[in-house]
Amino acid sequence: MVNAGDMNGSGNLMDFLDEPFPDVGTYEDFHTIDWLREKSRDTDHHRKITSKSKESIWEFIKSLLDAWSGWVVMLLIGLLAGTLAGVIDLAVDWMTDLKEGVCLSAFWYSHEQCCWTSNETTFDDRDKCPQWQKWSELLVSQSEGASAYILNYFLYIMWALCFAFLAVSLVRVFAPYACGSGIPEIKTILSGFIIRGYLGKWTLLIKTVTLVLVVSSGLSLGKEGPLVHVACCCGNFFSSLFSKYSKNEGKRREVLSAAAAAGVSVAFGAPIGGVLFSLEEVSYYFPLKTLWRSFFAALVAAFTLRSINPFGNSRLVLFYVEYHTPWYMAELFPFILLGVFGGLWGTLFIRCNIAWCRRRKTTRLGKYPVLEVIVITAITAIIAYPNPYTRRSTSELISELFNDCGALESSQLCDYINDPNMTRPVDDIPDRPAGPGVYTAMWQLALALVFKIVITIFTFGMKIPSGLFIPSMAVGAMAGRMVGIGVEQLAYHHHDWIIFRNWCRPGADCVTPGLYAMVGAAACLGGVTRMTVSLVVIMFELTGGLEYIVPLMAAAVTSKWVADAFGKEGIYEAHIHLNGYPFLDVKDEFTHRTLATDVMRPRRGEAPLSVLTQDSMTVEDVETLIKETDYNGFPVVVSKDSERLIGFAQRRELILAIKNARQRQDGVVSNSIVYFTEDPPELPPNSPHPLKLRRILNLSPFTVTDHTPMETVVDIFRKLGLRQCLVTRSGRLLGIITKKDVLRHMAQMANQDPESIMFN
Repeated sequence: MVNAGDMNGSGNLMDFLDEPFPDVGTYEDFHTIDWLREKSRDTDHHRKITSKSKESIWEFIKSLLDAWSGWVVMLLIGLLAGTLAGVIDLAVDWMTDLKEGVCLSAFWYSHEQCCWTSNETTFDDRDKCPQWQKWSELLVSQSEGASAYILNYFLYIMWALCFAFLAVSLVRVFAPYACGSGIPEIKTILSGFIIRGYLGKWTLLIKTVTLVLVVSSGLSLGKEGPLVHVACCCGNFFSSLFSKYSKNEGKRREVLSAAAAAGVSVAFGAPIGGVLFSLEEVSYYFPLKTLWRSFFAALVAAFTLRSINPFGNSRLVLFYVEYHTPWYMAELFPFILLGVFGGLWGTLFIRCNIAWCRRRKTTRLGKYPVLEVIVITAITAIIAYPNPYTRRSTSELISELFNDCGALESSQLCDYINDPNMTRPVDDIPDRPAGPGVYTAMWQLALALVFKIVITIFTFGMKIPSGLFIPSMAVGAMAGRMVGIGVEQLAYHHHDWIIFRNWCRPGADCVTPGLYAMVGAAACLGGVTRMTVSLVVIMFELTGGLEYIVPLMAAAVTSKWVADAFGKEGIYEAHIHLNGYPFLDVKDEFTHRTLATDVMRPRRGEAPLSVLTQDSMTVEDVETLIKETDYNGFPVVVSKDSERLIGFAQRRELILAIKNARQRQDGVVSNSIVYFTEDPPELPPNSPHPLKLRRILNLSPFTVTDHTPMETVVDIFRKLGLRQCLVTRSGRLLGIITKKDVLRHMAQMANQDPESIMFN
């Protein structure tokens, strides 16, 4: 027999117990929450608040504050997310232009802002003003010539490398979780997984700062995905201020779902699209109450961003456009072709990117994240600078590709040969033959398209904040614009063909190439993420054109069908599986005819199941069991002979309960009997004080019989968010199935590596 003093002095277990622990009911890092228990605790909390509210005026006021706390959190999330998005947009605008030059009148002005304030800017040369000087003009007083070009080229690369190095260093030193898009981890967290620090204050600060740096560096990535992570960090911060959310992981996830909606709302200026994105793409549990709150958070965030007006055009996004020409039925064919291209591009990107990321994880490449970022940035800057379509920021590129060619446009893409006799309104210019500028732009766009397709594969997944929405849209917009110009020229030169005869007469404005760019952008984004409904809503909120919903729907559905033909996983699900997170996707179908007995542990030939008995084990026995195993919990049975199930005890709560009992309860020693029954067992005289642990016992654990089909078990795990499920026959315990067992079985049935599921 070992007394308590000896136990405290030796063994790893007691060292472990000496660490400070949160209260009972919390979870360890990299473990899954118990949704049923969280729901039950919320019900108890609500019942307690309601009953107390009748006792006094003060308690009634407290109940009102508790009821309104959800809306207050949403208001705060919307305000902070909108403010951060506005600051990021303004900072990116300035730092992107800083690579090419500086404003002499006020160095904090971007190129556009600098020339707005100038009195010497003419309409034809609206991008040129004496206050804005390129680096070559400032340093060597030359704006043209080879030496000026080489100096500007060199400084462009140096600024890009400086921004990228600063970003990757900040992430590596202060917040390793600030890298990547964040959406795969947000999806996993919303499904009930705990990743401590992922939504912390340091992550919020570093991700906001580094997001500005990496987007400004010119790398092929966007800020839209990371803005969802930033908004969820805001949600986590504000929910920690209210006990209703900080002490209940299930309620906290309702707040995070709404925060994700606010993130998309400010990323795209699409509040409704944000709510649908949260519902369709990231949320696991989305009750009706969360839908309303998401709507409110997205509204406040969009309103805040609109108040800041970062783009100076009274719009929420840089690439807001309005088209004046309707689309025609014959154009559905090229729209569907763009959908096919989007699906193929999505499949190619996912396969290549996952292969590269797997190589990064399994080879020495992963040990040099800073070097990788520097090399990719250098390659990007060197290749991007000579081409005007890759030199500018991706958002500006998309804006130009979406634009309709009006009479006032100075872009190369609008270099058409004008008819001198044309006397039509400005917004209804007829189709015209392409000029030399359009042909130059076409081959430059073709080169830019190939470059973007290749470089994005290597950029996404590096140890810096990196979104995928904008690069995917850029690929689709470039392909779409080229197809649009092709169809436009075909219609102009062959207007007597049967397909054009009915709707494209000479002198009419038939084809809008910008619309094709928009459809292509939607198709490519859909192919990569497999979004459908939310994607279409985001795109029409971007453009303000309800008229173009059908082309967008056709392209989005086609791209999803084509991409799904090669594999059901979108990029975010693929990265979840690559990282081994325990994510049970609602979209996955399980059609195999296996039974619970095939999956449960212990299997034949394995050691028997580790269990606790209701009244025959000592404290030392329980501590030894905890020390020798790493299970999350233990079934409690009547005795090892009968194995009739009583309940289930969580490992963490057993450790906390024994630790507290040793500190606060006199007489509890190593050979004290632990009992889970209502009444203490009969003990011989002079026995040590027994320890009652019934309060931590779950008396209604979820059970299935050994002949339950796995299809049903998988459905139960999905819909109830279980951590584990006990397998019984006639009330007798046979085994246990955990979430990890379910995921490994599904991977095995799909001919994948079951060992890739690493967490509980």
